[in-house]
Amino acid sequence: MLNKAKMSMLLMVGLCMVMALAGCGGKSATNEANASSSSSANTTEISLYTSGSLNVKELWETLIPEFEKANPTIKVKLVYLPSGTGGQSALDRLLAAKQSGQTNVDVDLYEGSLDDITKGNKNGIWAKLDTASVPNLKNIDTSILKQVNDMAVPYRASSVVLAYNSQNVPNPPKTADELYDWIRQHPGKFAYNDPSTGGAGSSFVTTAIYNFLPPEDMNSSDPAIAQKWDQGFNLLKQLGPSMYQQGIYPKKNQGTLDLLANGEVDMVPAWSDMALEQINKQLLPDTTKLTQISPAFTGGPAYLMVPEMSTKKEAAQKLLDYILTPEAQTIVVNKMYGYPGIKWDLMSKELQDKFASVSASYRQFNGGDLQQEIYKRWQTDVAGQ
Repeated sequence: MLNKAKMSMLLMVGLCMVMALAGCGGKSATNEANASSSSSANTTEISLYTSGSLNVKELWETLIPEFEKANPTIKVKLVYLPSGTGGQSALDRLLAAKQSGQTNVDVDLYEGSLDDITKGNKNGIWAKLDTASVPNLKNIDTSILKQVNDMAVPYRASSVVLAYNSQNVPNPPKTADELYDWIRQHPGKFAYNDPSTGGAGSSFVTTAIYNFLPPEDMNSSDPAIAQKWDQGFNLLKQLGPSMYQQGIYPKKNQGTLDLLANGEVDMVPAWSDMALEQINKQLLPDTTKLTQISPAFTGGPAYLMVPEMSTKKEAAQKLLDYILTPEAQTIVVNKMYGYPGIKWDLMSKELQDKFASVSASYRQFNGGDLQQEIYKRWQTDVAGQ
């Protein structure tokens, strides 16, 4: 049996061991907490706002992890706003923040259109970009950067082209005039969608109108230009009886592609990315081919902009720089079936060959409110005839 002295000694030793262990544990926990805090302090989180179809969201969900892997101190928060659910509200928030005198915003990168760039430029929303902050800007056609005053990065693009059944159309039109002649000679075999319901039909209508106007009018919102539209609308009216079912205009871009898929028509205007994706997924027959005409249909890039009020410009610019690498652009092209934002000759020969039929240049239309006026007049002069 242990005497009281030995019992006291054992208790003292045990207590010391417990305290020592607790001390070690406390130091370990403190070290872990400090490491975690340090790691968090060294990480910058940027917010990327984007909208559009689901494939846009899926594209960023592929690109962001690749970027974060190469840049472990930067985290990207994706804020996705589906089409029709308030994508414009993000730009409105930036405009409101600017007007109220705010000095910072939680939008560090914004994906938008040429119209968004124009609206933002008027209000000093966008930060100017250069090769010192984004070295891979050198990979972009300088004329495209000039058009947006170096305020935006075109990171992907698509255009409207002719999609046709090569079995029934062995020699597709090469020019706009040849296309209109083909439509007259093959009544009922061509269709374009109501222009107010999709960009493919809108491009067909806009092209028919502006082919009679000076090239600079394509990028003017001067209301006086509407007085020059008569020739174009007369052409569209004349073509009406030769259209699908003597003047039936399907809804949305998919409406005309469905007619091409089931053989009701032999040719339609279509977005290059939509048509390529559906050919690849065998939703369109393998006899479907694509071609561009001259003067070209319209199209355009999707742009990325850095708000001037962002306090995390350096991190956002690193993401921009990554997006403009051939590696990232290959992901963009393969996921979106669109054109790269960088020069085609920087892409692999395999991709260049794959897109050879549709990679010709396209025109951009930036008429502002005139676009809605075109739709209104088309409804009365063409659809309502």
